[in-house]
Amino acid sequence: MSFLDVRERMDLSKVRRDMATLGALDVQRALAKDTRDERAFAALLSPAAGALLEPMAEKAHRLTLQHFGRAIQLYTPIYLANYCSNACLYCGFNAENRIPRTKLTLEALEMEAQTIAASGLNHVLILTGESRTASPVEYIADCVALLRRYFSSISIEVYPLTEAEYSQLIAAGVDGLTIYQEVYQPEIYDELHPYGPKKDYRFRLEAPERAGRAGMRTINIGALLGLHDWREECYILGLHAAYLQNSFLSAEIGVSFPRIRPEVGGFTPRTVVTDAHLVQMMLAVRLFLPRVGIAISTRESSTLRNNLMKLGVTKMSGGSSTAVGGRCGVDERATPQFEISDERSVAEMAKAIYRAGYQPVFKDWI
Repeated sequence: MSFLDVRERMDLSKVRRDMATLGALDVQRALAKDTRDERAFAALLSPAAGALLEPMAEKAHRLTLQHFGRAIQLYTPIYLANYCSNACLYCGFNAENRIPRTKLTLEALEMEAQTIAASGLNHVLILTGESRTASPVEYIADCVALLRRYFSSISIEVYPLTEAEYSQLIAAGVDGLTIYQEVYQPEIYDELHPYGPKKDYRFRLEAPERAGRAGMRTINIGALLGLHDWREECYILGLHAAYLQNSFLSAEIGVSFPRIRPEVGGFTPRTVVTDAHLVQMMLAVRLFLPRVGIAISTRESSTLRNNLMKLGVTKMSGGSSTAVGGRCGVDERATPQFEISDERSVAEMAKAIYRAGYQPVFKDWI
């Protein structure tokens, strides 16, 4: 059994009907509970809950302090390569986009690592375009081995791997995985991925489970917001995270809420996801899953990220670049995967976290 079996058994038409008919009293009942089931989660995502964000925020804030204290982990992404074999319609690295393709040598990667390490960070997230030819697992492992000299925690956001390949990268020094399903609706997923290995919905959906069986310490999942109805996508995301928590008790499970940003292909979001919608999703997930990590990246503005800190966030990026070699300037032609919104440095992010009454964490384990 995998989460695919859970996903296929879901009666999403009933969930949609429930969300449309649940009222303020149902939301208040969900808030009054000590633990919340799937129906209560649906109530917290319903239109009726939009008018009760303040009491939801108060309870989510208390739960976050109870389980995570006043700590917010800081990390930054490192893009190793932008070669890609997929034609994802929403991505700047789409194989059909005419952008300069590049890949970091180990020498250039070391320059990136030195620049980031000088900021005090000890946690990095390495990314590649989805090309096994340009960025084979062996290349990723070599990059991880180099980065281990500078950082104590290394996560990956790369193409889905087999369980044996995840084990290989864990042995090289990887301790975390981030992978977004992008959209949980299979028909829309198929349409948005015309060709390439990523077209395999099941192989991507089950990647977190393969990583969990391999022994990955942290697993972070998400849906790309703007591709389908956000309430339905967040509902499935929450159940996916709950499934992973129950299946891999020793792993730390986290979620992200990435909204589509401008990219070179000019993709237009299919649905509108407002700031208020993003807040409601965060609060609903925190109330449904008190122990889940919540990451907010530099896709969001500095003002919004400052306001979100007290609503359940446990991890934030800083000093970000979505271009290959974006810090060392190895290739000035490098095209970002998407435009970031919050351009603050790591030091500026740390100050903002302190001002909010929280502790920026540069390293969360040994």
